[in-house]
Amino acid sequence: MPSTRQSIKTPTELSPDIIAAFRRRVLDHYRRNGRKLPWRVTTDPYHVLVSEIMLQQTQVDRVIPKYENFIARFPDVTSLATGSLKDVLGLWQGLGYNRRAQNLHNSARIIMNEHDGHIPETREALQTLPGIGVYTSAAVSVFAYNQPCVFIETNIRAVYIHSFFSEADGVSDAQLEPYIESTLYKRNPRRWYNALMDYGVYLKKRYGNPARKSRHHTVQSRFEGSDRQIRGRIIKILGEVESIGTAELVRETDKQPQRVRTIIDQLVQEGMVKRQRTRLSLP
Repeated sequence: MPSTRQSIKTPTELSPDIIAAFRRRVLDHYRRNGRKLPWRVTTDPYHVLVSEIMLQQTQVDRVIPKYENFIARFPDVTSLATGSLKDVLGLWQGLGYNRRAQNLHNSARIIMNEHDGHIPETREALQTLPGIGVYTSAAVSVFAYNQPCVFIETNIRAVYIHSFFSEADGVSDAQLEPYIESTLYKRNPRRWYNALMDYGVYLKKRYGNPARKSRHHTVQSRFEGSDRQIRGRIIKILGEVESIGTAELVRETDKQPQRVRTIIDQLVQEGMVKRQRTRLSLP
């Protein structure tokens, strides 16, 4: 089998033999070791959308039980659109980045009102929904509709850097994209990208994280003591009561009062929290 672990200057140098060997390696690993994930047993576009929003900046193991509970409570876009944000945020607890839950809830309402309840198929249409950017729109197009899109996330970076830029540092996504496009398995993009992601997980365990050589590699900021932690604490408290006074909420949060008040103001402005005089609640 021709080696794919070489630094190739341009994707035009990828011969059919190298491409075939690379695909075999990735797909064979998936056939033997592919992860059994609940969102992989469905092509329901709504279920795919929920999973992709949950997987933004959150590890798979944390998402699985939350996804299953969420789908049990909101099995389709209609139930989500007609549900309350308070219920949505309650199910979201533990995933963090609660703004994602709000965006998903708003997206469901837009899908019902503007798309007749049909999840858009194209990247362009998907990106008109709140909280859906370049990556998520492509992922939904691939995993829901099996469209041959080119996209990158951390595990995909790991695969292509390990396979084609093993001696390089500071590799940009712009350098990787032609390789991803040249090797894309268009007969079944859904299976191909699942295989790529699982092969990337394997490479990280076997060799360390090749994606650290990416120019775009970042380390998530510390959660303890962060504004994210305070935001999550505020939403959790509000989810347990009908309403609460601002002063009491500040005390319950047990953080620096002025900082908490500033974050409350931000949440009110974002529509995550409703304020009526001195009392606060979830919408």
